[in-house]
Amino acid sequence: MCRPISAYRHAAKLTQRNVAELLDLSEVYVRKIEKGHSNPGRETMIKFSKLFNEKPEKLFPDLFCIHDDKKCI
Repeated sequence: MCRPISAYRHAAKLTQRNVAELLDLSEVYVRKIEKGHSNPGRETMIKFSKLFNEKPEKLFPDLFCIHDDKKCI
């Protein structure tokens, strides 16, 4: 599952390497986060949020999903 952050990165005309350097992260970690193979911690989410000027909920919607599993039996 790809996350919206790759679209934000492309719109900003940045490579994964650029993002990694700007956020002081490894390029491999940025790639894993984008593909959904790794979940960022709070600090890393904040870094992405500041870089793209967007709320973490928009950048990582899969991590903020709220499921209402209340069912009538």
